[in-house]
Amino acid sequence: MEAMTSLPLMTLMQLLFDTLLGFALLWLGWRALASPDLFQAIVLFIAFGLLMAIVWVRLDAPDVALAEAAIGAGLTGALLLTTLARLEAKNRSKSALEKKHKVWLMTENVKLKTASFLWLMVILMLLVSGLVYAVLTLQEQTFELQMLVSKNLESSGVSNPVTAVLLNFRGYDTLLEMSVLLLALLGVWSFGGIPKPHESLPGPVLNMLSRLLIPLLIIVAGYFLWVGSDAPGGAFQGGSVLGAAGVLLLLVGWRLCIRFVGLPLRIILVFGLGVFVSAAVVLIFLGRQFMEYPPSVAGALILLIEAAATLSIGITLAALFLVGRPEFRRHK
Repeated sequence: MEAMTSLPLMTLMQLLFDTLLGFALLWLGWRALASPDLFQAIVLFIAFGLLMAIVWVRLDAPDVALAEAAIGAGLTGALLLTTLARLEAKNRSKSALEKKHKVWLMTENVKLKTASFLWLMVILMLLVSGLVYAVLTLQEQTFELQMLVSKNLESSGVSNPVTAVLLNFRGYDTLLEMSVLLLALLGVWSFGGIPKPHESLPGPVLNMLSRLLIPLLIIVAGYFLWVGSDAPGGAFQGGSVLGAAGVLLLLVGWRLCIRFVGLPLRIILVFGLGVFVSAAVVLIFLGRQFMEYPPSVAGALILLIEAAATLSIGITLAALFLVGRPEFRRHK
């Protein structure tokens, strides 16, 4: 009797929580876009990412929630803060000629911002129109895909349906995602080398936290990798946590040894994508389709691919935090 009376109250509390969460997301998104202070906008963006992770949990998508919290809020926030620091340093080093023509530059900036705003609004309206069209044209019955995944889950090599879809049934998507991440790093490196870092002591608090957190983050990354075949986790979740450990190392002043900056670093960056493609190509020579894993070895292949992908994703995310290409200097 008590369970029956408490059920409506629990449902009401969940509805109230979801409503407040939705309004909080809208408010944070609007404030992040409208804030004139870039630092405040970045902080609001990080808070938005953390709340979005809670939303994914409420939608019973813990895999996406882990990736959102680690990449969407953590690493992306760190990248934005680093970019802001470099922009402020660049603005402080403006030449006297630019200061003399300050009024002219402000006028040109206003014109450029107005034109950029109009183009941005057009692009956003097209994007919103496409999303609305996609939602309105969704099929009413969407249970066939879930039934197909459940029916073929035993032959996938894993028991987690998300991992089965990402690494087996829809492996093309994951392969393209890894390629895009590597291309993003190459795009950042194309801008040239990183500026000489300003040497400063991390302080006793950050130094102690790094000694405690970095081994813990590495263990958590390994756990996400291992548990991904049976529960929420996998390569992207483990790689994002590993990347967070790399970012923390960079924050305390650690730098990669010079003999690992060149070819060894590039091998690790392409290692995950290379193992993924190599495994798929070998299957073709064995008489199977591209990425068609034999059920007897599907689990081992997925674990091998995810292990290589975790390492490459973690190193790639940490390398993105440098905002430039590490320079290789030969000893004279």
